[in-house]
Amino acid sequence: MFDKKATYTDVHHDLIQLCRKGNHKAQMQIYKLYYRSMFNTSLRIVKSAHDAEDIMQDSFIQAFDKLEQYKENGSFGGWLKSIIVNNSLDFIRKQTPQSEFSDQMELVENENEDSVVDMKLKDIKSALENIKDEYRIIISLYLFEGYDHEEISDILKISYNLSRTRYSRAKKKLLEKVQQIQKERSLQWA
Repeated sequence: MFDKKATYTDVHHDLIQLCRKGNHKAQMQIYKLYYRSMFNTSLRIVKSAHDAEDIMQDSFIQAFDKLEQYKENGSFGGWLKSIIVNNSLDFIRKQTPQSEFSDQMELVENENEDSVVDMKLKDIKSALENIKDEYRIIISLYLFEGYDHEEISDILKISYNLSRTRYSRAKKKLLEKVQQIQKERSLQWA
């Protein structure tokens, strides 16, 4: 039977405890366990490998400095990912005029959910690089990072409905860009 009083214990609990004591070898082990996935998370948001690398490094330093804030209610990886996502979004906000993050509430009709899955990954990656930051971010958080709209609304400090609306717009724009890429490729082969 499920014990309601049982608490979550992270798989890397012992390493985390050593990190809390300032053990640099343990910090390096944690870094090696998570650096690739955290880099990829940041890269999907900021689009630049150089910037993603800087954000990832700064985020690890921040995480180790504030390790006492990790209460082990969930996985360390999830906690670290939230730092990476927030730092990546902060970077984007500093680079982008505030007007591009406006809170428009226009509804867009739903697209076929499966149409995104049918596209070639290369085309999707290329299209993602060519859509507005607010669209790329919401697609990345929802599809690649697995956040739901409630979590995204908290992360981006927008309403739940706006998260859903932006996702719908982002998906539509992504589909348009992928179709444009595929059309241009087919014209090259014709």
